[in-house]
Amino acid sequence: MNHTTHLADRGPLLDRDEAATAAPSPARTAPRRRLTSQQWVAWAFLAPVTLYLGLFYAYPLYRNLDLSLRHYTVRSFVQGNAPFTGLANYRTVFDDPTFAPALTHTLVFTAVCLFFQYAVGLALAVFFNQHFRLSATLRALFLVPWLLPLIVSASTWSWMLNSDSGVVNAALHAVGIGPVNWLTSPSWSLASVIIANVWIGIPFNLVVLYSGLQAIPGSLYEAAALDGANAWRRFWHIAFPLLRPVSAITLLLGLVYTLKVFDIIWIMTKGGPADSSTTFATWSYRLGFGNLLPAFGPGAAVGNLLVVAALVFGLVYLRVQRKQYAP
Repeated sequence: MNHTTHLADRGPLLDRDEAATAAPSPARTAPRRRLTSQQWVAWAFLAPVTLYLGLFYAYPLYRNLDLSLRHYTVRSFVQGNAPFTGLANYRTVFDDPTFAPALTHTLVFTAVCLFFQYAVGLALAVFFNQHFRLSATLRALFLVPWLLPLIVSASTWSWMLNSDSGVVNAALHAVGIGPVNWLTSPSWSLASVIIANVWIGIPFNLVVLYSGLQAIPGSLYEAAALDGANAWRRFWHIAFPLLRPVSAITLLLGLVYTLKVFDIIWIMTKGGPADSSTTFATWSYRLGFGNLLPAFGPGAAVGNLLVVAALVFGLVYLRVQRKQYAP
């Protein structure tokens, strides 16, 4: 066999090897995916929102978490270089005798305010859904507590509930009831701030729930009325079930807002007397800024407990919504 025949015999093998070598691999030659003009526009619209969330939400949360994990003094708060202490600030908070009453007051304040704000707001929404004369005017008047600055509302309630010159005690005296120390008695201070916060939160529930009632088709009520259902049964079996999505978001927003209420309590009672109206929000502020020697770390730790509570309830809401609308 000569050399030419040997090369001819190897020809197919050489062709296959050369073809395999010359053929580019798919991974190497796959074209890079380029963003289209529409995608660039979408990212351009998302950039301000992302920047806003990063600057005003993510960074403050990070700083608050950093505060709760270090031992900050006034000097280290200004100059930096605070020593890392881990969970020591959280242990300090849990061991503090104020923790248990503050937790109880926070839970009671949140639960009672949510219940009465939602119940009264729903009752008013059903009432205004009747479309009687002056309905729009009265609805606008009910928005006044919501539109007022919180410092004005809290100051007004402080004057109304004053033990000596308040109009509430004057009204009680007119019907033969003795004066009540609304703001200075440990038995009544928490109830006082609850009353003020319920009054402020009712308009929000009224507006949202009224909008939900407006979205329910009137034909459903007419069909139920033809079947003999009275007003209560029409509300309980038609309006209330169809309001569940609106009610869920109303309660969630009310929960997050009520957990962090500070202005009303601080202006009216400052958490007192004897911590009888102290919540996590007022306790966190008092630890961080209300003393001559501020405890920045424990104050930030209490604030983070509020953040975690709000996140937990938010995740529960998302899970319930996902199950409700799952196919």
